[in-house]
Amino acid sequence: MESVKPLSDFFSVIEKDYRISSTHIAIYAALLRCRSLKGFINPIEIFRHELAPVAKISSKYTYHKCMHELHEYGYLRYEPSFKKNRGSRIYFFDFELRKIELSLNL
Repeated sequence: MESVKPLSDFFSVIEKDYRISSTHIAIYAALLRCRSLKGFINPIEIFRHELAPVAKISSKYTYHKCMHELHEYGYLRYEPSFKKNRGSRIYFFDFELRKIELSLNL
């Protein structure tokens, strides 16, 4: 059941964020699946051609736009590689720690 926690935490933090669409959610869920297949490492390296079919995204533009937005909004850290033989790096955040930090800053 521990493997469901990151997705559950993500849903908790995006609940009131009007900027997040179903495409963002699909990409994040697909990223978590890839992370679990790779042994829950952080960061993971991933290629668009691996992730897009899992997230059911066919457009390169949509994929890159949503990845940049998830990074910009603070839901993950996205480092595109721009190299054919090396995947982009994705760093995941612990939303439980972020909730605690936000409550302490209030």
